[in-house]
Amino acid sequence: YIILFKKEKKTMPKNLGQSVVFGVLMVIVMVYFMVCYNISMDMGGLTPAVFLLALEELPIMAAIAFVLEFVALGKLAKVLAFRFVNPATDKPMVIILAISAMTVCCMCPVMSFIATLMHSGTQALFTNWLQKWFFNFAPALLWQIFFAGPIVRFVFGLIFRERKSKVVAEEA
Repeated sequence: YIILFKKEKKTMPKNLGQSVVFGVLMVIVMVYFMVCYNISMDMGGLTPAVFLLALEELPIMAAIAFVLEFVALGKLAKVLAFRFVNPATDKPMVIILAISAMTVCCMCPVMSFIATLMHSGTQALFTNWLQKWFFNFAPALLWQIFFAGPIVRFVFGLIFRERKSKVVAEEA
């Protein structure tokens, strides 16, 4: 017998409690960035005041995003992602990227609509919403895939770190 020590990295939730923690972390990181981005676009640039203004808006937008993602859009994103990837044959990172991309595809138009309602009211609602959605999509996708996703998975892995487990393998 050969005793191997295998450290498993835990980067995705495996139960309801972990899903809630992962969802809260992801929502905070995504929403804060997107609120900062939208405020800086409205103000004509990124200033220190943007970060404080975004903190004021974060609680309401994060709560809305969490409910939307946890109740409906997160499930829809997974259904859409699994039309492109196969959990039995594709690498885990490909699956994670597909789910992340579909989550942005589902969340961005809805959150852009809510932000438009909050800031623009109903005057020229449709055109303001389309513009906000257009300007939000690419930054949201890039932030999700290259920054928020890896950061949140890293922090989540630290929170739910697994101990080294012994794996016993037979020598042929």
